[in-house]
Amino acid sequence: MTPAEAVRAARSPRIVRLFGLYMCRYAGRRFHGVRLARGTLPSLPEDRPVIVYSNHPSWWDPAMFIMLARLRFPDRDGYGPMEASALQQYGFMRRIGIFGIETDNPRGAAAFLKISGGLLEDPRTMLWITAEGGFTDARSRPVRLRPGLAHLVRRIPDAVIVPLALEYPFWDERTPEALCRFGTPMVSGAGTVEEWQGRLEAALTDTMDRLSADSMTRDPARFEPLLSGEAGVGGVYDLWRRAKALVRGERFQPQHGRERT
Repeated sequence: MTPAEAVRAARSPRIVRLFGLYMCRYAGRRFHGVRLARGTLPSLPEDRPVIVYSNHPSWWDPAMFIMLARLRFPDRDGYGPMEASALQQYGFMRRIGIFGIETDNPRGAAAFLKISGGLLEDPRTMLWITAEGGFTDARSRPVRLRPGLAHLVRRIPDAVIVPLALEYPFWDERTPEALCRFGTPMVSGAGTVEEWQGRLEAALTDTMDRLSADSMTRDPARFEPLLSGEAGVGGVYDLWRRAKALVRGERFQPQHGRERT
């Protein structure tokens, strides 16, 4: 059994579904809304594998991958790399398609290419990667990606490469928004590693800049709602507001701002 076959065999579709449902409920209690920039969901050919690569502003990024996979790409088999030492602490994640990679030595880089390349031989595969490696503020420029992705897309012919920008701003509620935006898909294959590195970084930078512009408007109408979470401040403050609405014969609205969807 090859390393890629072992990763594929460890993945359980049933556990993927259950964990995806759990993460959606978990995020719903911690975000005011999970939102996708309108008109950016990519149309993906069924006969080609897909690589989604993103910036890495938060611990929540892999959770966003899981939610997007469940809500918008349920027919794809999702996989993703994780630091091998971290995966040892969360071994169950192998059951949802996560595979461990040592990021600080050449063996780890070779393993990443071998496992990812093997998984991408199946056109149903959707590989999700936080390509900056470590946590990086969404406003940091220039955007710098680890070179492993450029090596991978150069080797894999005809895969669809999609940049994904992520942000978690606070708008009008006590809980933050989880925002995402897909960029323009590309096709892997010909080109040097240096050319791909520049192309990948430029595409992700553009996608991040567009999401930042959307986020700064604080306008929910720019986004497709994927999940609705908690609103209001809670406690005595919302109890007082609820009482006022009752006295006035009005319906209590916990949101501070009006949802324009």
